[in-house]
Amino acid sequence: MKPAGIVLRGLAMGAADIVPGVSGGTVAFITGIYPRLLHSLRSFDLAALKLVLGGDIAGAWRHVDGAFLACLLTGIAASILTLARLFGWLLEHHAEPLWSFFFGLILASAAMLVRQIPGWSAPRVLALLAGTVVALAIALAPRAGFLPGYPGVFLAGFIAICAMILPGISGSFILLLLGMYAVTLDAIRSFDLAYITVFGVGAAAGLMCFSRLLDWLLTHFRGATLATLTGFLFGSLAVVWPWKRTLSFVIGRDGDPRPAQQWPVLPGDYSGEPMLPLCLGLALVGLALVLTVDLRWGRLKVEAD
Repeated sequence: MKPAGIVLRGLAMGAADIVPGVSGGTVAFITGIYPRLLHSLRSFDLAALKLVLGGDIAGAWRHVDGAFLACLLTGIAASILTLARLFGWLLEHHAEPLWSFFFGLILASAAMLVRQIPGWSAPRVLALLAGTVVALAIALAPRAGFLPGYPGVFLAGFIAICAMILPGISGSFILLLLGMYAVTLDAIRSFDLAYITVFGVGAAAGLMCFSRLLDWLLTHFRGATLATLTGFLFGSLAVVWPWKRTLSFVIGRDGDPRPAQQWPVLPGDYSGEPMLPLCLGLALVGLALVLTVDLRWGRLKVEAD
């Protein structure tokens, strides 16, 4: 895979990760780099440490697939720095059309990934359904408070990063459920070094632990794991459904009420302007984009290396 293609995937992952409800892991999954990403992350092990301590920096770089990670992280960082404000503005002023685009993209991706699950069987069907139910439960759960202080910050980073690398489960949305999304954004904007450090340590710990588990599952139970991850994609459609009814509110740090729990409704039951033609059009654009990726990169095949 060419570096430019990896950077483009990183740009898409970064854009997805800043939107509550869309997962960077989803983008990695549908563009075929998911297994390679997990394998690269789990390569930060004792063997890599021995190479570094032995002065073989080039060997350590190859061991962790450093060129791949560097290109991917460059794209992610560039996307977050350039698109965070744009996406924030779109979510505030044009949420329904934006969610519609993501709905079409994820629906088409999930439907196409069903084809990659080898040898359908009863256990794999159950895995697909289980993944869907888990993602739906997370999507429809009410948001709650979380542990106070830096222990809570560490655990929030640990849990959120695990969600971010799972297709269909958004780390940003998990932070919302934990009541830590606004706090984390405020810390980043104000460059609260203590908060960012503790959150980053928790994220790094979660990434090292969870990436190993997922890589092992894909190696030993590939069919069932792919079915479960595809179920996560189907379940996450409840998060990006454009029309929702707010069931309860919480008071944010700025004193303004924020939705605490939302439920998908039909466009005719939506309290605001559904903008149905525009939303349907953008959903079709999302579908067409996935079809284009599918044709361009070979039927959305997931890399095995």
